[in-house]
Amino acid sequence: MKKFLLLTGSALLIGLGQQPAAAQDRYAQRPPVVVSPDLSAPWVMQLQRAPVAAHKRQLRKELPGVTMGVAREPVVRNRPRVEARPRRSDIVQTAAVAGAARDVKPAIDSKYLPQTVAYDGPHKPGTIVIDTRENLLYLVEAGGQARRYGVGTGKPGFEWAGEHKVTSKREWPDWRPPAEMIAREKKKGRVLPAHMKGGPENPLGARALYLGSTLYRIHGTNQPWTIGRAVSSGCIRMRNEDVIDLYGRVKVGTRVIVS
Repeated sequence: MKKFLLLTGSALLIGLGQQPAAAQDRYAQRPPVVVSPDLSAPWVMQLQRAPVAAHKRQLRKELPGVTMGVAREPVVRNRPRVEARPRRSDIVQTAAVAGAARDVKPAIDSKYLPQTVAYDGPHKPGTIVIDTRENLLYLVEAGGQARRYGVGTGKPGFEWAGEHKVTSKREWPDWRPPAEMIAREKKKGRVLPAHMKGGPENPLGARALYLGSTLYRIHGTNQPWTIGRAVSSGCIRMRNEDVIDLYGRVKVGTRVIVS
């Protein structure tokens, strides 16, 4: 027992003797940090790369759609489907094409287009000769030639033949259909106006040459695809560009022969 107490007391005295030294070591000056002169040491390179790596991670966080320098659209699941709306210009173009398709009419045979042909008939230059069987109109010229045009003529039951003179000429004439025509068309379910002012929609077209005292005329049309056919109520119809050409070549008093 005495021996145990002696050992314990010795240890206590030793501990008390070391406490002042430990306290003084806490406030003692630390030795300087020695930096390796080799700047290529791995820990130095890591210190240089650390900020760059951190910057890249930050960018990647802010721009999740960027990978290896290529922008990609972020994946969004269950995104509602949005139908693309057509542009106004596309709608207009589509409507124009559809309208043009509805308005397509049969092409006119080239034989009914204006051309100069040989003429050896008995009529003098300046005479208009109309062949209702071939649906052709000839303006006789000097030198054995004639200016030939395609025309539309009277449909079955409305054919006629005879000789007249041009008694008057009108540009963009008004149309006043006769009472008989109005009644006839009404029975077919078509109502004709008593009067229609001249214009592109007028059945008489751009020009009219009135024949004698009859109701017949050589005139233009708003239905050029009917040229070369027997379709009229007796009048001689021409394409607007053709009747304008003929109108400028003939005068009031010109002889007209229909056969």
